Amino acid sequence: MERPAGIAVVTLLFSLASGYLCALALLVWLAPNTASLLWASPLVDGLALAGPYMFLLVGAMGLLIAWGLLRRNNWARRAAIFAALAGVVLLVPDVSTAATDVRWGQLFWGGLGIMLRVAVLWYLYQGPVAEYFER
Repeated sequence: MERPAGIAVVTLLFSLASGYLCALALLVWLAPNTASLLWASPLVDGLALAGPYMFLLVGAMGLLIAWGLLRRNNWARRAAIFAALAGVVLLVPDVSTAATDVRWGQLFWGGLGIMLRVAVLWYLYQGPVAEYFER
């Protein structure tokens, strides 16, 4: 069975986000005053204050999920669903606060993040996609 195009897109999203977190962790370690830990907050939310170790942990998990998606592992599909759902849950308070305080930039990016994660959730729950991961 040929790989659905959406799987490649979801894998790319996980790979890009994970690569960003790993690169930011290395930047914080090598040049501590050049990068802010808050640059990772859209991806790790409150865990950003845990530091570069948390960035590496979350980045490694994302790369593992991306690798599993490429290898047609159903556990990776389920882990991607869980990660996307957790991202939605973590972004809702930020979007709610931005809407209350009328911070348009944070509202836009937070809303875009929620929509992207919901699209990943919706796609990974589709019947043909789930069948692709069944062996």
